[in-house]
Amino acid sequence: MGIFTKTVQYLKEHLGKTRARITSSLSAVLTMGRKIDEALLDELEETLISDDIGVETTEKLVSDLRQAYRAKKIATSEEIIPFLKDHMKGYWPEQDRRLKTAASGPTVILVGGINGSGKTTSIAKLAYVLSRNNKKVIVAACDTFRAAAVEQLSIWAERIGVQIVKHKMGSDPAAVAYDACEAAMSREVDYLIMDTAGRLHTQKHLMDQLTKIRNVAARKIPGSPHEVLLVLDATTGQNAIIQAKTFLEAIDVTGIFLAKLDGTARGGIVIAIKDMLDIPVKFIGLGERPEDIAEFDPEEFVEALFS
Repeated sequence: MGIFTKTVQYLKEHLGKTRARITSSLSAVLTMGRKIDEALLDELEETLISDDIGVETTEKLVSDLRQAYRAKKIATSEEIIPFLKDHMKGYWPEQDRRLKTAASGPTVILVGGINGSGKTTSIAKLAYVLSRNNKKVIVAACDTFRAAAVEQLSIWAERIGVQIVKHKMGSDPAAVAYDACEAAMSREVDYLIMDTAGRLHTQKHLMDQLTKIRNVAARKIPGSPHEVLLVLDATTGQNAIIQAKTFLEAIDVTGIFLAKLDGTARGGIVIAIKDMLDIPVKFIGLGERPEDIAEFDPEEFVEALFS
């Protein structure tokens, strides 16, 4: 899968809360020796939806399960989890999850997300892993509306040993983006990762700044931004999807970075995001350390979730 790949065991260790919730809720329905019938299928559907799997995916899973039951391919509750695992693994296309890169020159990654979503830490994780794989990285502190944002990114840049371009708080974010693009080209870096101001749909001035940053990057480095990642907080469950929809109005999001997945029992949101947003989850954050990042792999994720 690439330089971000983690093993199933690593994912199991960090998805404990989600796995415990799903295992507990399914165990209450799929009792030993229970025969499959319509009552069981109805209970299973309610359980999967409550685990943030998502309505559309749940309906599809239960429909496929019902067909298998009627065709006498499965008969008891013990066969349901293996069935669910096999079907879930086939829901994501391989190509959607790869980190996009420039054909030549620096690859520009624009990162959005509301304040508190884990955006700064997620940027640090991306920068850390890329730099540890012999890639030259610059991070740009384009969130100039909060002093804490610039300070936090500066601390991370020093800690992980990557360069940073920043201005004073209150500066024009587009000016930071311009200087960062200049620096990326003159220093011949491999990746430029650009932070942006956290915003909500009611904050039009921040939405406008986000669009300006994107446009500056596109003018300075043709074809950029090559990747537009939206950081979502997994602990917020379905609210994360509401957040995502507001960002889609301002920027063309190409992938999701789902942060704080280790600290929640709502990891089923990964599956719901696919159904409701049609945006691939590319990375998941699984801890506080800079190396606690994994490239999203459906097969490994599903195995870890149900193991």
